[in-house]
This record gives sequence, structure tokens and C-alpha cells, in this order.
Amino acid sequence: MHEPPLEVLETLKMFLREDIRSGDVTVDALEDMDVPGVGVIYAKGRTMVAGVEEVAAIGKIMSLIGEPVVNDGAWASQGDAVFRLSGPVGRLLSVERVALNIMMRMSGIATKTYRMLEKARAANPKIILAATRKTTPGFRYFEKRAVTIGGGDPHRYSLDDMILIKNNHIAVVGSVREAVRMARSHASFSKKLSCEVRSLEEAVDAIEAGVDSILLDNFTPKTLKDVVRSLSDKRLRNRVMLEVSGGVNESNIAQYAESGIDIISSGALTHSYESSDFNMLISVS
Repeated sequence: MHEPPLEVLETLKMFLREDIRSGDVTVDALEDMDVPGVGVIYAKGRTMVAGVEEVAAIGKIMSLIGEPVVNDGAWASQGDAVFRLSGPVGRLLSVERVALNIMMRMSGIATKTYRMLEKARAANPKIILAATRKTTPGFRYFEKRAVTIGGGDPHRYSLDDMILIKNNHIAVVGSVREAVRMARSHASFSKKLSCEVRSLEEAVDAIEAGVDSILLDNFTPKTLKDVVRSLSDKRLRNRVMLEVSGGVNESNIAQYAESGIDIISSGALTHSYESSDFNMLISVS
């Protein structure tokens, strides 16, 4: 198990400060809150577990002893213990909600990612399922890591990861070819270049202009299949990675996957998931 990066540890400290602020007045108002205790986190339903490293880091920040019962990526059923924290019961009570909030959300995303990827790979074993930047401000690292735990790809973490020319960029510049030309002439060779397209014609323009990948946005599965076939006929298909985004969900992902593309990116992974449910039971040791 790895400790999160320093900036993530600072974020976790911020989450704790947000919840505890000047102190836990309930704990302060009660007696015997310094006695040693154990807090065990249990799954309340079938879920892929994610957030174990983060809960361990929270325990360390708060000088508690953390003992993972399972690792990130393991499956848990209702009633299964997934993590154990030991230390003063007052401190366990103060970290309970932050720890559960993180694990609930990350596990929900990991579970959704796994299920969508399972359906997609039944149709196309080589397909990549990627997240997007449609994430919660301040929580992107955790959401992207949860996607990775579920078997997906995090895609871009931020705007400096790769060049992605989108419709609004093209509208300002004037054309796909000009936008790609400008990007190629100004950007480092080390940056991959992708371009969003809305038609076969734009896809051809982008490929011939020299992109590394194209993003086919808001295509239906049938239209997408036609575009992939046309690019193959024009001997352009093998020059680039083909990515589709927009309108992909759990019910239609297999249809998109079987079209012959390489990557499906879905904002639903991080904005339309259902949080998994966990609780923490605390006892005096």
C-alpha cells in the first residue's frame, strides 16, 4: 500500500479541518473519550472497495493506527469488514464521517467503472474506458484514482496533460486543419495532440493534418461504425487512436465498443455514479 502524494495529504488535511474546525464539541462534551477503541468500517452492500489508501492516510494524519482488511480493488459484500482504525475513541468519532465520505464515493465510482468496462470488453476485449474532466472540484484526484481502481483510464488530470482541440477552439481559429497546424507549430513534441470532430469530413481533415488521436463527439453507435468503416476504406484508420465521447452509458456502451474504436470516454463515471454505502462501528478496546 502506498502513501498518497504530498499534495493529496494536504487535501485530506483540508477535508478534516473543514469538518472538525475548532473541535468536535460533542466529543468534548462527553466523558471518557480518551479511552482506547477500535473503529471498523463495514460494507453495507455489494461493492468494489476503493479509498483504502486514503483512509489509511487519514488515520496516520490523526495519529490513529490503520489496518486494511482488504486492498483497493477487492470486492466486499454486505457486512464485510474492510478497514480497522485503532486509537482514542474521541478521535475515531471525529474522523468517521470524512473517512466514510471518501470511501463511499470512491467505491461507487470504482464499481460503476468495473461494470461499464465489463460490458464494453464483452464486445471489444481491447477497449479502453476513460474518465473525463467532469469531476468534482477539489476531489478530482480521488475520482480519477477510483476509475483506475475499477480498471479504467484516468485520461487527462488537467489542461497541461495533452493538447485537446475542441469545438470552441475550432470555432475561434476557423477550421480543424488550421487549429491542428497552429498547435503542431507551437507545442512541444512531447505533448500528444487530439482533436474533437463532429463529422467524417472533420475526422479526415484532423488525421491528414497530423493528430495523434481524434475524439468523435456525440456520435450514435451506427454513425460511429460508419465513420470507422469509411476511415478504414480511406486507409486513415491505422494512423490514429479513435476515441468516442458523449451519450455513452451502461445500457449502450457495448454498442459503442463493438464499432471498432479504441477508447470510450465517459463523464458518467464521475458525475452519474451511485455512492456505495459503508458504516463505522466503534467499540472500546
